[in-house]
Amino acid sequence: MLKTKTYSGIHSVFNATSKGLNNTGIVLLIAVIIAMVWANSPWQEIYRGLMKTNISFTIGRFEITEPLLLWINDGLMALFFLQVGLELKREILGGKLSTLQNAVLPIGAAVGGMIFPALIYFLFNTTGEASQGWGIPMATDIAFSLGVLALFGKRLPVALRVFLVTLAIVDDLGGVLVIALFYTSGISTMDLFHALLFFGLLIIGNYAGVRKTWFYAIIGIGGVWLAFFFSGVHPTIAGILTAIAIPGRVKIKEDTFLKRLSTLHSRFTKIKPVKGALISSEQLEILEEIKSTSSQAETPLQKLEKALNPIVSFLVLPLFALANAGIHLHGEVGQVLLNPISLGIGAGLVLGKSIGIVSISRLLVALKLAKLPDAVNWNQLYGVAFLAGIGFTMSLFINELAFVNEEFIYTAKIGILFSSLIAGIIGSIILIKSSRKIITNKIVKQ
Repeated sequence: MLKTKTYSGIHSVFNATSKGLNNTGIVLLIAVIIAMVWANSPWQEIYRGLMKTNISFTIGRFEITEPLLLWINDGLMALFFLQVGLELKREILGGKLSTLQNAVLPIGAAVGGMIFPALIYFLFNTTGEASQGWGIPMATDIAFSLGVLALFGKRLPVALRVFLVTLAIVDDLGGVLVIALFYTSGISTMDLFHALLFFGLLIIGNYAGVRKTWFYAIIGIGGVWLAFFFSGVHPTIAGILTAIAIPGRVKIKEDTFLKRLSTLHSRFTKIKPVKGALISSEQLEILEEIKSTSSQAETPLQKLEKALNPIVSFLVLPLFALANAGIHLHGEVGQVLLNPISLGIGAGLVLGKSIGIVSISRLLVALKLAKLPDAVNWNQLYGVAFLAGIGFTMSLFINELAFVNEEFIYTAKIGILFSSLIAGIIGSIILIKSSRKIITNKIVKQ
């Protein structure tokens, strides 16, 4: 009975998650279409001018002035990476990464899905600035890939969605490490030292029992983010580090919470109600105790993750897509797609991702270091491996860091859009055939 309830709970959580990610994917798609139409319309100069508009943030003599595009890419995207960090920490503390047996397969698949695309890209671009784009096809867009998977609903097992979620989160962390190690130049060691000091302050706050979100927000943004911004290391790294420092444990355990709640409930019911619409001061005091007790039974990590989800899904990512997907098409698109940069990205996302994920998964299962998730077959994993080749958000993000040449950036964007579309279509076709085969087998057995 307990096992049935637990599975039902997990199933409902991931259905809700998939529905949310599906909606995010739709909003992202709308943002991409708006950006593309706008950038190729008679009002394209308004679009370009808007993205280049300088926005200043001033406190006394302190001032930061950056164009809107960089505020979105360097500032708002830090919230995206904060959410990624929170998801990763939650999975490590009590999710699919909490045990070695569960973690080996998605982590290994994610690593394979990053190494193979990078190597394949290098085959097409071995020298010069073009070779700097090797990190572009390493990425997986978690919103788009899971959004496509969610379209299949109950025809695919929950464990397959769990696998893709875990793989995409590890993949995003790998992308952050790549950015920090390889797409950073001109590092200011003093500012980097300040960032580490602020990060240490967050860790101390965690162990000292500070559970107020504002504490981590102020130091995370006003300290860690700003220090990274001036250090030369991409400031989105601040999002991951802040997530690591946010408490992921409850202050009171479940049994203690239930006992306190029962006591407070009993006290509340014994108080004689006052006449009218208001409640007595004693009842108000008990309600405040209930709020405090409930807060202690929650983790700041999960509360913040829940609060961030709609902001990131329906504001940060759509704005990022609107700002970065506005590609003004010029020249022969066919020739652009045959450019070594776009070929390297295409081969990396479509072939490298799938080959890396599948080959490492096969190897780990063959060596009995891991096993396929429950109710998941190899055909379904092949489909998910291609969906992981939808690299849109992270690929566009790394593209802006990898290249300085505007034509290279343009070529890479075209390659990212077309390759992500192809990877999504191939993955969907494989999953459609797989789900039909499963349904047919069930009918035959009946």
